Amino acid sequence: MSAAEGPLVVGVDTSTQSTKALVVDAATGQVVAAGQAPHTVTTGAGRESDPRQWWDALCAALRQCGEAAHEAAAVSIGGQQHGLVTLDGNGEPVRPALLWNDVRSAPQARRLVAELGGPKAWAERTGSVPGASFTATKWAWLAEHEPEAVRATRAVRLPHDYLTERLTGQGTTDRGDVSGTGWWASETEAYDEETLAHLGLDPALLPRVVRPGEVAGTVREHHDLPFSKGTLVAPGTGDNAAAALGLGLRPGTPVLSLGTSGTVYAVAKRRPTDPTGTVAGFADARGDWLPLACTLNCTLAVDRVAALLGLDREAVEAGGSVTLLPYLDGERTPNLPHAAGLLHGLRHDTTAGQLLQAAYDGAVHALLGALDLVLDEDADRSSPLLLIGGGARGKAWQQTVRRLSGRPVQVPEARELVALGAAAQAAGLLTGEDPAAVARRWNTAAGPVLEAVERDGATLDRIRGVLSDAAPLLERGRTASDRAARAQPGGRHRGLTEA
Repeated sequence: MSAAEGPLVVGVDTSTQSTKALVVDAATGQVVAAGQAPHTVTTGAGRESDPRQWWDALCAALRQCGEAAHEAAAVSIGGQQHGLVTLDGNGEPVRPALLWNDVRSAPQARRLVAELGGPKAWAERTGSVPGASFTATKWAWLAEHEPEAVRATRAVRLPHDYLTERLTGQGTTDRGDVSGTGWWASETEAYDEETLAHLGLDPALLPRVVRPGEVAGTVREHHDLPFSKGTLVAPGTGDNAAAALGLGLRPGTPVLSLGTSGTVYAVAKRRPTDPTGTVAGFADARGDWLPLACTLNCTLAVDRVAALLGLDREAVEAGGSVTLLPYLDGERTPNLPHAAGLLHGLRHDTTAGQLLQAAYDGAVHALLGALDLVLDEDADRSSPLLLIGGGARGKAWQQTVRRLSGRPVQVPEARELVALGAAAQAAGLLTGEDPAAVARRWNTAAGPVLEAVERDGATLDRIRGVLSDAAPLLERGRTASDRAARAQPGGRHRGLTEA
């Protein structure tokens, strides 16, 4: 047995690239054991993964945790948002999952928005204006391009739902993750019948939405994991909502997460409804709201630029007037799903280090531009910006965020905040506490505060100017994509018509 003060819980982060598992002492927040295993993601036109890889990775990660995982009294899964998992009657994947960063459904997203009342109606009903990342648009794409897969589907799940169901044998989700589908109405906190009918999606294929604090189920007898039969399974949630739990966020505290994607969000008491689509009005995992803006291109894009230049990722240089918009995978904020990267202002004396700094500036610019929209009007704009994710400990990232935000920046010492948030949710099942209060008791947000520096308005103005002037060029891919979509033969699903 472990020398823990309280019961042990397991928190899982199944992300785009890997699955991580932490065994945590529910009394102290101490990480007793940890494990991690990778996934593969396709490249090319789409971004897909076989969900069975996630299960295999979870098994491998928990085996690395040893006996501590077997002692756990509760488990929770935090997972990448928006992914479309289609299962047959035996619970096996019909096809690989369409991931959040698969933007092939951009034409379907535009049509859905137009056909169901426009951006304002969508924001009021679901809290968000769906883009190509949202699950509803992926289902529409699948119905048009692979109708045989739709006909074979007997269950539709999100990534964290898939793993939770393999643990419990029951199809469940939570309000935080389901709020990113496009077919859950934040106004009523229920599946939206009009949207589902328009999509031709039978609500019987969808999981039950488990309420915060409710037990999703227990670990069933036949499984490949080192859990005891009857171990409690929490609802789980999406990765950003899990990280918010992991930080013990109070309303109004802003978070900037630097990962494969970049996100900026804060807990809010009021239900968000942004008709511009910049801010997604997600629910959180506790009963409040999590307005969030997301960019597709963050650490992965900047690292790619560094590799192309043959530089270490920290080898930035100040100065120059070059602007680099690192839209290597299209972009979500701003909504340019078919855009490519753009370089402007190159001179004879531009250095490689200045080019790399411009990539950092371009990646951070959009997130900071959405920050004021994410925060409630009564939020303290001078409070430290919590910097988390894989890039948070990079000096170049820290200094870029400080310089372009003009705010103090706090870097929590705790790592793996998604898995810690899932662990806090599991601990809440055992103690009856609010999971965010559990995380605050664990002091997960503690870390050094970097003082504010003068805001670099000149760089922000330059990026905004280039983005505005280059709009026709960045939109050009959209026109080509629409022509291709219109030329696609057959396969259109009922309820989906050309806008």
